This record gives sequence, C-alpha cells and structure tokens, in this order.
Amino acid sequence: MKTEVYSWRVSADLKTDLEREARRRKLSLSAALDLAAQEWLKKGDGDQDDAARQQHLQRAAATCFGKFASGNPRRAESARQAVRERLRRKHAR
Repeated sequence: MKTEVYSWRVSADLKTDLEREARRRKLSLSAALDLAAQEWLKKGDGDQDDAARQQHLQRAAATCFGKFASGNPRRAESARQAVRERLRRKHAR
C-alpha cells in the first residue's frame, strides 16, 4: 500500500514523454514512474561492479608500466641527492 507522496517539477516535454510511454505500456503514470524508479535503484548496485571493474583494469594496466627494481624502498626520498651526486661526478674535471 502506497502511503508516501513525492512531487517534483519537470519540463513539459518530459511530462509529455512520460505520459506517452505510460500509455504505450498500458500503465498509469504513477505505475510507470514506480517502475522507472525501481529500475534506477537496481542499476545503482552497479557502482560496486564498476569499482571491481576499475580495480581489475588498474591491475591489468600496471603490468604494462615499468618498475624500478633498485631494492631501495626510500629511493624517491633520496632522488635529489642522487641526481646531484651524479651531475657532480659527470661534470667534475
């Protein structure tokens, strides 16, 4: 039993399209809107599917990216010092 009321404003074109589709499906406008809302909510569960799909794609893409195997997990922290040292050695006379 429906006890709740929800109303919102729509454009005249959207209202016409909704009414036309409800008639085509031989439903009342409220039944068509209920159906549309239920289908939309079911599709909302796809966010978790999308998250899993994104995670899979990221793992697959990671195999294409190079890795530095220096064995130094703090390499980024000492990069500035290492670059300066190499430049100093290269340009030393």
